[in-house]
Amino acid sequence: MNGADSLCDTLLANDIDVCFANPGTSEMHFVAALDRKPRMRCVLGLFEGVVTGAADGYARMADKPAATLLHLGPGLGNGLANLHNARRARTPMVNVVGDHATYHVQYDAPLTSDAEGVARPMSHWVDRITDAASVARQTGEAIRVARSAPGNVTTLILPADAAWTDLPDNTPAPTPVQPDAPKPVAAEAVRAAADAIRSGQSTTLLLGGTALRGRALAAAGRIAQAFGVRLVSETSNRRIERGITRAPVTRLPYPVDQAVAFLKDVKHLIMVGSRSPVAFFAYPGKPSLLAPESANQLVLAAIDQDLTQALEWLAEELGLKSDAPGLIAKPLTDGPPTSGKLTGAAINRVVASLIPDNAILVDESITQGREFGNFSEVSAPHDLLQLTGGAIGIGLPMAAGAAVACPDRKVITLQADGSGMYTVQALWTQARESLDCLTVVYANRTYATLHGEMKNVGVQEPGVNARRMLDLDQPELDWVSLARGLGVEAVRVDSIEAFTSAVQAGLARKGPFLIEALI
Repeated sequence: MNGADSLCDTLLANDIDVCFANPGTSEMHFVAALDRKPRMRCVLGLFEGVVTGAADGYARMADKPAATLLHLGPGLGNGLANLHNARRARTPMVNVVGDHATYHVQYDAPLTSDAEGVARPMSHWVDRITDAASVARQTGEAIRVARSAPGNVTTLILPADAAWTDLPDNTPAPTPVQPDAPKPVAAEAVRAAADAIRSGQSTTLLLGGTALRGRALAAAGRIAQAFGVRLVSETSNRRIERGITRAPVTRLPYPVDQAVAFLKDVKHLIMVGSRSPVAFFAYPGKPSLLAPESANQLVLAAIDQDLTQALEWLAEELGLKSDAPGLIAKPLTDGPPTSGKLTGAAINRVVASLIPDNAILVDESITQGREFGNFSEVSAPHDLLQLTGGAIGIGLPMAAGAAVACPDRKVITLQADGSGMYTVQALWTQARESLDCLTVVYANRTYATLHGEMKNVGVQEPGVNARRMLDLDQPELDWVSLARGLGVEAVRVDSIEAFTSAVQAGLARKGPFLIEALI
């Protein structure tokens, strides 16, 4: 056994049995160790942003971390954008970053870099393995921190000589580590929230984290139904349980003006696993803080506390039994459109009407899909995964990771075309692993959200230079050719009839399938 074997065995002893990887020379001993561990599923990504994004999607659905394997500081740097998203989502993840042998660093070889410095801004915890004998202990600590509530991104630097050095035959087998449990909720916070709800004034429960799932969401639904409390989620969320059998939760709007108007009448804002809402960006003459100054903002439970305990305790404090009726979504007044020119709104209506039971929805639709949530409240029960940190390019890899975690569930990705190009290589991973992913590309051939941002800063009609930075034309993207070149069957549609048929065909088959929807 060498240090690399010890690292693999420690991961497996803690039920981490998937490794998303893009290795290089310094990781070859770890790759060889993975080859000796058939329990470990190794999934190759052709770009490190695919690796980290897939690990994020996997952990969101598996409720446990995957490992990633990255090549020195530059390889880690390529994956940082989606590590940022994972960090904002509090997704558990264990990154293994290979590095030069300890004695080789002094010679400043071309790939020498400050791997810890690269990792630190996008990780909750960073450490460098000192030698082969320390591998199991330091890996165990990385896993413990990653799995501790509410979830953390950990990065472990593995020098090549720590990987290849042999260990004594009597080296003890690694044992499972015990992560930190969620912190308990304070009785005073529960009573304060209950008093605010009993006041009869306009009250909003702002939910985040695990408050958007399971028993926590059901308790919030009972409270909303009994007291007329509004249920709202943060704009970006790690995972939400949605659909006809779940309490409907309204997403806080992304545009500043809409968000301010949405919250303007709130008297009591009770945060559960969420933070006081802020604008994504600053704009001249517009507020950074979205809630009115007069609102009474209360923290029932922070993200690292037991959110299920908090909401069930609050429901009990309000006199609600566990079998009290919960909030249910109002049915739509009409069905989806059946004919005509395809639009973003039509895509949203059609997909929402066709979601199969227990599907996973990955949303990186950016501008065109913002109203999707208005229609999916009455869809079949499903899980929704969102872009959490604002760093685009996570949709396709996150879908791949979710499909690895849940091979028996259909994964549907709502993908903006510009964002999809950041990590288009994920389609190859979907094809190689035969993942059951249906991708819908909103092909408007522009960065539509940036056109909106130009208006926010006072530019109503961008000129030639601006448009060359905002539009995806000259040449236009050909998603059908891109997908087929990466091994994924694809079709292009521009009518509602053709789109509906394509979605139905994609849902009826197993394996990856892409629809380029021209809008």
